[in-house]
Amino acid sequence: MALPDWFHEAARAVNNWGRWGDDDRIGTLNHLTPEAVRNAAGCIRTGRRFSLAWPLSFAQDLQRGNIPGRSILHTMTAIDEAMLGDRSLFCTSDDVVTMGLQVATHWDGLGHVSYDGRLYNGVPAASITALGATRLGIEQVKTLVGRGVLLDVARTKGVERLDASYAVTPEDLDEAADAARVTVGAGDIVTIRTGQMSYLRGRRPDKDAYAMASSGISWRCAAWFHARDVAAVAVDNLTFDTFPPSEPDAFFPAHLLHLVEMGLTQGQNWDLDELADDCAEDGVYEFWLGASPLPFTHAVGSPVNPVAIK
Repeated sequence: MALPDWFHEAARAVNNWGRWGDDDRIGTLNHLTPEAVRNAAGCIRTGRRFSLAWPLSFAQDLQRGNIPGRSILHTMTAIDEAMLGDRSLFCTSDDVVTMGLQVATHWDGLGHVSYDGRLYNGVPAASITALGATRLGIEQVKTLVGRGVLLDVARTKGVERLDASYAVTPEDLDEAADAARVTVGAGDIVTIRTGQMSYLRGRRPDKDAYAMASSGISWRCAAWFHARDVAAVAVDNLTFDTFPPSEPDAFFPAHLLHLVEMGLTQGQNWDLDELADDCAEDGVYEFWLGASPLPFTHAVGSPVNPVAIK
């Protein structure tokens, strides 16, 4: 089944292929210029710090049971072993983790999705092999730091979380930006709060409700991000797009427009609630954000511990 005409029209409008050269491998992260990063340092005023990461543990694995083989498995390989045979001397503990790289809080790399045999900037989808993303691996992103902006769509609408399968629109982003008194511009890393993580709070977290019916970002927002030269976008849900898909004739169109056409790095499962409460209290919705991926060679994504500093 071919993608619909509206999708191809949107793709042409936001396409960034060749914008930074035929060999470009990082897409919109090119907007994170030295000047943009230097200016972002001015967002640090109080030194208050917020981790936006969900815990990496089997017990709190957001995809456990949904995608087989991607759960988090933590194993001790050494438990306080006496390396010299004498416990009064040097003892050590070691461990290993087996996990999907896009479990919990993560970035999607530009090799994550394709269509019509194409990846970002015309790289063929055949470049994804058993070795991984041989040309668009996450290791291409050396650093990812800059000015972060929170658009708290749920709070702007006066709800704990958006309704299941609600598609966040450009108008919603405008409304949230106006409420936050921020202007989104070139090089910004935009974080969008839907309130979806409220399903995971309390004594009985509901992972099925969190994952299986989710508000998300409409494909129409691609033009909004493109017009403002946004560097990257992250959300507080599992799928980024709405799930089940809000467009019956296109599966995860925001993924395709962002990663393939724009080269826009996108993040999922970001825990924005504590930061959002603080922003609502002091009225400041901008911050310095450090969120560099782990440099797994040829990987199509990476876990991240984003740190916001206000």
